[in-house]
Amino acid sequence: MIQRRRQIEALLKLAGDVGATVVAVLVAYWLRFEVQIQPVTKGLPPIEAYLRLVPVVAVLWPLVFYFQHLYHRRRILSRADEAMRVALSVLLATVLLTASLTFYREFSYSRLFLAVFALVDAVLVIITRFAIRAALGRIRRSGGNLQQVLVAGAGELGREVVERLREHREFGFRVVGFLDDDPGKQQRKVHGVQVLGTIQDLEAVVEQHPVDQLVIALPLSAHQRTVQLIRSAGQLLLEVKVVPDLLQYYVLRAGVEDLDGLPVINLSQIPLDGWNQIVKRTFDVSVALLALLLTGWMFPIIAWLIKREDGGPVFFTQVRTGMDGRSFRLHKFRSMGVDASANGQPQWTRTRDPRITRIGAVLRRFNLDELPQLINVVTGDMSLVGPRPEQPEYVERFRARYPDYNTRHLVRSGITGWAQVNGLRGDTSIRQRMVHDLYYIQNWSFALDLRILWRTLRLAVADARG
Repeated sequence: MIQRRRQIEALLKLAGDVGATVVAVLVAYWLRFEVQIQPVTKGLPPIEAYLRLVPVVAVLWPLVFYFQHLYHRRRILSRADEAMRVALSVLLATVLLTASLTFYREFSYSRLFLAVFALVDAVLVIITRFAIRAALGRIRRSGGNLQQVLVAGAGELGREVVERLREHREFGFRVVGFLDDDPGKQQRKVHGVQVLGTIQDLEAVVEQHPVDQLVIALPLSAHQRTVQLIRSAGQLLLEVKVVPDLLQYYVLRAGVEDLDGLPVINLSQIPLDGWNQIVKRTFDVSVALLALLLTGWMFPIIAWLIKREDGGPVFFTQVRTGMDGRSFRLHKFRSMGVDASANGQPQWTRTRDPRITRIGAVLRRFNLDELPQLINVVTGDMSLVGPRPEQPEYVERFRARYPDYNTRHLVRSGITGWAQVNGLRGDTSIRQRMVHDLYYIQNWSFALDLRILWRTLRLAVADARG
């Protein structure tokens, strides 16, 4: 049922995207040639020529949107993330359309029309998608097309199921109550939901309450009760869902793989894999090389200033732990005195750290000390965006304290990251940084990377002004 509702929502969005894009073609033609936002010098072109673009965009746009995961439902997807992803997808689709039109010799399409079309289309698609989301949410929140759900198991797993269903009320599910064999929970509320009876009371509960679905969220040790529930629910014509008791091992989003017909649950599946990894790596190298080209002239000046202050080394190099737990050497312009680590013990930078030199303070204020890490990006040790790499000594310490900590190393470390743009820099909570890093890994998208880079730039400008 969840999958069916997602398919319905995806089809509505597909229809809305195509409809909005067709309208965008007409609006762009009207703005360019009727309103004439720029004077037309070669006469008014026939609208029929531009209408020939409609079947092309009706096929190309959904394909690009699909590969940009705009028809995949994510656990957490804010309106800002969806809007940014739509804008990037429209830009990519327009670039592909423009490139293909260069081989079309029968008619020369206005480049200004294509630019206006991209802008109008992005706005219309975003508005249409928001309207669809709001309409579906309003229908389901008002009680329309609701599915009544009974959850078997009021333990940690069952409470997690209830919490997720509450987070996504737009799916149209209402939790009727729990079934649980714990005497201490009988006729009580757990997580705000009433425990209606024991596992044996399934038939009686269904007779007294409207139930469409049974979600079984029992521990692995309750295998026999799970089998019993499945059989009983089948006789009652209930739709049955089983949530496997894997939360104790769960870190990332699980996926189902096929082993010659045998379903295998992959607990380490992450969005940043396959083609997504190639896209991210290509973007990283391209932007890093461009940034090095634009800032390369600053390197000798900064090196001379550092040398002039105390005669010490220009670069600060330190071993850090990166992707797959491999060690690499991270490079920065040295911003502290040559004896800053004389005691041999790793230390985090503190506010107004006395070890920072005068030139180092200026470099840190404008984030110029991080520039050599662009070399780490080009060589493949780091990414522009990702969890910040830590020293091996810290990694060992944090792994012992937080079992999920090592999951950060499933992706490349970054110059900036989700934790950093949310204020978790330097000597801050390790648990909170880990939570933000895991959120990034679980919910990675190209749009999220661009959002983090934009927020990093804004923070850097704010630091420079402050």
